Order: sequence, then structure tokens, then C-alpha cells
Amino acid sequence: MSDATLHAAQQPDDFAVQIADQVESFLVAVTEVAKGDEPDSAVPFLLLEVSQLLLAGGRLGAHEDIVPDERYEPDLGPEGDVDDLRENLARLLDPIDVYSEVFDPYEPRKAPVPARISDDLTDVITDLRHGMAHYKAGRTSEALWWWQFSYFSNWGSTASAALRALQSVVAHVRLNQPLEELDGLDTDQAMGDETLEFEAGRVMAEEIGGPLGLPQAK
Repeated sequence: MSDATLHAAQQPDDFAVQIADQVESFLVAVTEVAKGDEPDSAVPFLLLEVSQLLLAGGRLGAHEDIVPDERYEPDLGPEGDVDDLRENLARLLDPIDVYSEVFDPYEPRKAPVPARISDDLTDVITDLRHGMAHYKAGRTSEALWWWQFSYFSNWGSTASAALRALQSVVAHVRLNQPLEELDGLDTDQAMGDETLEFEAGRVMAEEIGGPLGLPQAK
């Protein structure tokens, strides 16, 4: 095989390039949001970015099984630290960071569990960065395999949960519907069977929607 033919064979196809572009866009966008420079647009912007990422996930999910070129995954070294990113997102999203989630809708009688949008986003970023390291090293099939595998095993469901939470916040504020008071919801302990009592009203929508730049319904 000539050098030109080998070089062409190693070039990522359109599908790989498009997935990588969407992944990179998400990584850059969420990192920028976490800096807190534009808190007024944080929630709507995250809603848009997670939605677009899940389009890439859907394409990976619909694609046939991707097989990496190598049998064993090359060592990428230590994973990058995401603690600062997680803490910045938690501070930025503090009023609405904690939400309740059903882990698997096909497991009957499972009670909702507490979760955090900041945890979800950083977990997704960790998976995506792992694949991006392969992609930037020229291991395109390894990157696609990892993104597809981790989409099914982790980041797909995690991003979907975060999307539902973000969409719910925007919908509550836009529709002027009371937002449930989540002070009694803690990710350090499971939710009990008893019904939580909530204080709700226009004030809650204003407290969350105002600082985060969500338009208030008239």
C-alpha cells in the first residue's frame, strides 16, 4: 500500500468528523458556561448544547456496532481533573442543580433518586474527553467505538436526565408554573416514600428565572 493510499485510509470519514465536531462543540461550550461570565443565559444555553449532543448520541446509537482497529485500548494516561468544572457548574446552577430522576424507566416500582445537573454534565464530559483523546491521536475507530459504547453504558442516559431537568426549569418559568421547592431533596440520601411538601409560586420562578436569564411569563 502506497503512502498516499495509507494516508487516505486513515482519514476519518464524514460521519466521524461530524460526531467529533459535535463532541468538541459540547466540550468547549460547557467549559465556557462554567466560567460564569454569562450566568443570565446559562440554563437556556446548556439546554441547547445538551440537546445537540444527544443528536450525536442518537446517530451513534442508530449506527451499526463500531469495532476498534486494536483489540486492546491504548493507555491514555491519567484522566483530566473535572473537579473545578463540577464545582463551578454547581455554584452557577445552585438554585436548580438538584433534581429527582428515575434511573431506569423499565424497572418497575423504582423510586426517584436525587441527582445533580453539575454531576451529570461533568460525567458526560469525562466520557467525551476520553474518546476525544483517541480522536486527536488519530485513532478514529477507537474514538467512535468509545463514544458509542459509553453512550449506551453511561453518557446517553446521563445527558438525557440532565436534558429533562433543564427543559423542566425552562418550561416552568416560561409557562409561569410554580417550581417545586427542593430544599428537602439531597443527593447524599435517597428519597423516602413519603410525599415531600413543597412551597411554590411566582416568587420561586422569579428567584430562579431572573438570575438565570429566563423570561418570565406575563
